[in-house]
Amino acid sequence: MIEVNHLSKFYGKHHVVDDVTFSMEEGHIYGLLGPNGAGKSTTMNMMTGYLAASRGTVTIDGLDILKNARKAKQKIGYLPEIPPLYPDMTVSEYLRFVIQLKEVDRKNRSAELDRLIETANLEDVRNRLIRNLSKGYRQRVGLAGALAGDPVLVILDEPTVGLDPRQLSDFRSLLLKLKPDHIILLSSHILAEVSDVCDHIFILSKGKIILSEDAEQLSESFDNERHLHIRGLGDGESVRMLLLDLEKIDRVEVRQKTGEKESTIDVYYKGSEDIRPEISQLLMDQKFAILEMTEVSQSLEEVFLELTDKNDSDTDTENTKTEDEDSTTEDTEAEKAGEKE
Repeated sequence: MIEVNHLSKFYGKHHVVDDVTFSMEEGHIYGLLGPNGAGKSTTMNMMTGYLAASRGTVTIDGLDILKNARKAKQKIGYLPEIPPLYPDMTVSEYLRFVIQLKEVDRKNRSAELDRLIETANLEDVRNRLIRNLSKGYRQRVGLAGALAGDPVLVILDEPTVGLDPRQLSDFRSLLLKLKPDHIILLSSHILAEVSDVCDHIFILSKGKIILSEDAEQLSESFDNERHLHIRGLGDGESVRMLLLDLEKIDRVEVRQKTGEKESTIDVYYKGSEDIRPEISQLLMDQKFAILEMTEVSQSLEEVFLELTDKNDSDTDTENTKTEDEDSTTEDTEAEKAGEKE
């Protein structure tokens, strides 16, 4: 059990994180979402003990992250957006180094290395230099390092940035594999990126949690429209009519210049189901050659514009009230001064 109680971080009058409270349980994946500057990274840095809180507490299995720092941090695995890897080390050398830092018993270190290699599917690259690995493999190495010592809490800050669709799919599968025995906190800007793996979502805006809800209920509440962008060779207009016959699809937009073979098709649909295999088969049957098919994810700012706008409006109102109160106080003091004169 992880408990975050009234966590705050402020610099002077500026509150980066403002009275954040939530709890997390083992066997769940949590999404920490919000626009740039919302306070996500600051919140995670305080949860790991890297940054001291101005106010509030973080406890992991009853251990305060500051009062019992050594024992509490042994229960945490953290993967920042850019993994802290050493490019001149091999994968095995790096993981041995991390295992030693996590103070794993000497007699268990070889077994722990093998466990991490197997968990992150790194067997094929265990003896390769990290500098020669792809982005996807580097993320796996970073995650393997975060899992050293078998921590209770695994914190991942934007772990899928720069991954291609195949690497993204592999990473999601790995998270689901880890889920039963860990508490996973995943930070991201993109709702679609975490909708397939997260059980619960926290949304931060201006340092405050403005929503905490089950992921499935959240998706139903917003009923997001999804967007598939396709580029290929063939008659885009005839394909458009066939796509519109599919019940799941709301609308289809085609752009194709007269006399040209290449066309672009934008398909808009709702729901969480992946319809790419179905569409691919339909296009193949029509001898439409697919050159590119990309799912265009909606940003958190777009999806939750209503929530963040409301939070901005409330903040502005509070600030205006404070300014008015200050002005009233100044006027009252001026009147008293005048009476004395």
